[in-house]
Parts: sequence; structure tokens; C-alpha cells
Amino acid sequence: MKLFVDSADVGELKALAASGLVDGVTTNPSLIAKQGGVFLETIAQICALVDGPVSAEVASTDYATMVKEGERLAAIAANVVVKLPLTWDGLKAAQAFSRSGIKTNVTLCFSAVQAMMAAKAGATYISPFVGRLDDHGAEGMGLIADIRAIYDQYGFSTEILAASIRSTAHVREAALSGADCATIPPSVFKGLLAHPLTERGLQQFTADWTASGQTILG
Repeated sequence: MKLFVDSADVGELKALAASGLVDGVTTNPSLIAKQGGVFLETIAQICALVDGPVSAEVASTDYATMVKEGERLAAIAANVVVKLPLTWDGLKAAQAFSRSGIKTNVTLCFSAVQAMMAAKAGATYISPFVGRLDDHGAEGMGLIADIRAIYDQYGFSTEILAASIRSTAHVREAALSGADCATIPPSVFKGLLAHPLTERGLQQFTADWTASGQTILG
């Protein structure tokens, strides 16, 4: 499963990208506004940090303006993915971009039928918001599994990008449920390697090695 980072913090993304384990980045206007950056400049900076897809979201809600904004965003860098809302106008724009070779990420998906419609519109990625569904008493990961079943049944090429990820358990469940990718907050991404037994074992190995008085490079 591909791992994207959901952030617009250029400094933090640079540090995480240095790990070589970041497959892409997702952003939205709220994340960029939180950082106080200039929208187009921030997207360009992020695109220069990672080779993988960088989702940049349109701000308008009508078809014609979405297309204009999407074309402007796509012109920033070859790895920009235009992020669109799951509305009639958004899916119409997704169709237009699909015909012109521009990749899209259809966001704010909360049902399997919505995901089916996005795939029919030619979306490159669909972003089901699992955490928000959990918040409202639904089973977010069940949605991932349902979308996977529909996409496999009908041969849709749209990739499932699990979004609104809240924990490492969510990452595990998304992978087991068949998500192609997951977009993860930096704090969760950093915690993917954490386990108390790993830390305890390393401490013991280090102590035993030090006590031996040996050196590998000596």
C-alpha cells in the first residue's frame, strides 16, 4: 500500500520525504491556510520535495471554474493531482480532466455508490473519509472493503486512497481492507515504526554489545 502524507507543512514534509518512504502528499486549502503559506507557492514547493503525486484542491464549486482552477494547478508541476469534491460538477470536471490526461483525486467520499460514480467519471483516486464515518457511528473501514469489492467486480482502475486516517490501527485496517493508498497525518506517519517491544529489544541489544567491548569498525 502506498503511503501519502496529509500536510502542507513544507519543513515537516521535507524531513519525512528524506526517509524515502513517502509515496505522495495530499493537501487542501484548510491545511495550507493553517500554515499561512501562499497557496500556489506552497504547492510548487511540495511538488519539488516528492516525486509522487501531490493533491492540490480546487476552491470553486461550479464546473467551469473548477476546470480553470484545475488547469492552473496542473500547470505547476507534472506530479500535481487535481483534487475535486464529490458533486455533480466535481465529477463532470473529473471527466474533462480524464479526457485531457490530468490526474484527479475525488474527495469527501462517504458511500460505496459515490465511489462507483467517481470511478465511472474517470477519477484517478477516490478518497473515502474513514475517520469521519467512525465519528458518526458508521464503520469507515467497511466502506473501504465495499469499494474494493465494487472496483474489482467491474474492473475500475480508480485507486482507493483511504483518508481521514486517525491512527496506526487505521493504517493497518486500510491495508487489510484493500486500499491502494492511505494519506496519513505526519504524527501518525512517524508512529508507524513505534512499538515498545522494538524499543526494549534495541536497548537490550545495545547494552549487551557495549558490555562485550567489541567494535565492528575497529
